[in-house]
Amino acid sequence: MRPVIPRFRLIVAALLVLVGACHAQTQVDQKADLAAHLKKAQSYLAEKRPDLAIPELKAAVQLDPENVEIQGNLGVLLFFSGKTAEAIPHLRFAVEKQPDLAKIQGILGIAELHTGDLANGRKDLEAAFPQTDDEKFKVQVGLELVGIYTKSTDLDQAAGILAQLKKIAPDNPEVLYASYRTYADLSGEAMLALSLAAPDSAQMHQLLAHEEIKEGNTNAAIAQYRKAIAINPRLPGAHFELAELLHTSADPVFKKEAEQEYRAALAGNPRDEKAICQLAGIALTKGDVKGAYQLYSNAIEIQPDDANAQLELAKVLLEMNKPDEALPLLEASVRLEPTNATAHYRLATLYKRMGRTEDAKREVALYQQYKEMKEKLRAVYKDLLIQPDEIRSDENAEK
Repeated sequence: MRPVIPRFRLIVAALLVLVGACHAQTQVDQKADLAAHLKKAQSYLAEKRPDLAIPELKAAVQLDPENVEIQGNLGVLLFFSGKTAEAIPHLRFAVEKQPDLAKIQGILGIAELHTGDLANGRKDLEAAFPQTDDEKFKVQVGLELVGIYTKSTDLDQAAGILAQLKKIAPDNPEVLYASYRTYADLSGEAMLALSLAAPDSAQMHQLLAHEEIKEGNTNAAIAQYRKAIAINPRLPGAHFELAELLHTSADPVFKKEAEQEYRAALAGNPRDEKAICQLAGIALTKGDVKGAYQLYSNAIEIQPDDANAQLELAKVLLEMNKPDEALPLLEASVRLEPTNATAHYRLATLYKRMGRTEDAKREVALYQQYKEMKEKLRAVYKDLLIQPDEIRSDENAEK
């Protein structure tokens, strides 16, 4: 005889079957709804209507709150729609669930900064910066970090970020300006530290000379260099820097002193290639072609990639009527420094002399291009640069 099943057990069993069926149906419906919302969001984005896509993604998040991709996309759309605070929870959810989302973490860091959460903003940007492959976005993240470091006077860290940015975006105006500001701040910081640590040192006077040069106070700069050298005659760079100032004067007294300072620089450092080149130029002005040839040759031996030394040695060789030896030097010079108009002009002249007409035309065109560029730059800087004082040999010049 079959056992009797109580009525309430039959009812419960029937209800469980119905609940299971309803749950399965609900899941199907949710998946369909989720797909529909995502499809609409995608369609609106294709139409460049993020304002309409955002509600669809919000609805999708309600249906599938653990979906990292949907959360991240919603956060990005909210951020770029100006709803920064609203974007942060969605961006943070995505990053916490999937830490390798460098771009999402970078956007999160920027959003946190813009809402005043500096600590988390710095942390997320520092984590995102080295992992970001998109160069344009890496620059944005890097500049945000530079701003943070500058405000907190972590200038060395700011300089480190800028060094990386200049490699990937060497012509970016924002990067270049940030570099200028950061290095200027570093310079000021170093000046203050030196003035406190060693106010009467040779290095302090050398630093003051640089500051006087920036202000166009040439004679005052010369006086500071002399003080520095009096304290320490072997101060690195001081003799050469003083010689460079003296060499700009039309006064023969200063010209002669410049030569002595170049020789003093060379005595302190026999491999001072720049001093050797300047002495070569002085020899050439005195008509000592062989001396100039030897000195320029020595300079190139020390520094083979000096485009100017290559150019000047080529000039000497042309005066010695050795065009075949001058040619590879001129070609090397324009290769090392492509924007040097003078080098292109001299190479064009030599090509024409050798009958290489097409090569000469090409170099003339490059000469004109870079000459015009130089003229434009000169016009831009004309009102910005402070012209140096005239250097005079009379005693009152430094008073």
